[in-house]
Amino acid sequence: MGKGNGKTEGRFGLKSEDLEHELPVAEGGEESAPAAAAAKPVEAGAASEVETLKAERDALLDRLARLQAEFDNARKRAVREQQDFRKFAAAEVIENFLPTLDSFERALKAAGGDSTDFRNGIELIYRQFQDALQKIGVQPILAMGQPFDPRVHEAVEMVDTTEVPDHHVLDELQRGYKYKERLLRPAMVRVARNGRG
Repeated sequence: MGKGNGKTEGRFGLKSEDLEHELPVAEGGEESAPAAAAAKPVEAGAASEVETLKAERDALLDRLARLQAEFDNARKRAVREQQDFRKFAAAEVIENFLPTLDSFERALKAAGGDSTDFRNGIELIYRQFQDALQKIGVQPILAMGQPFDPRVHEAVEMVDTTEVPDHHVLDELQRGYKYKERLLRPAMVRVARNGRG
């Protein structure tokens, strides 16, 4: 028995003052029957709590596996839908050009007739083509007589002339186009160069 603060320690390391409040020991020096009986339900309660926690863990792991599978399926579905969209996105655009193609076929069949009818047919096809482009958001870039703008014009040649002001577009060699606000291709132009500005 060790010493500490002048009080002696009793059985199970309890101080003498704590022993006064302790229940008497059963005969034969063993623990009382109620204390032993109380220990068994505590152990049984702990075992049932462990089982409950294991079941809860298993349920959470199962849920996690299901959520991962759902996420993988959603990701794969999104990729497939994106591929389908890319694959068939041009369908609506193509539909806009089919009437123009029909007009070309009719013009080619009638090519042996009057040249003015042929020219009128080609002009009609040209207008249909412009309308189809306009429906999908394609706009031509204005160039003739406009000040040269390197963002939408591509200068092929500088021409010395006084017909138009300096650094203005003199001639358009190839029309440029924008799709919505995005440049598809710049207009190829010849630009005037002169002393007056």
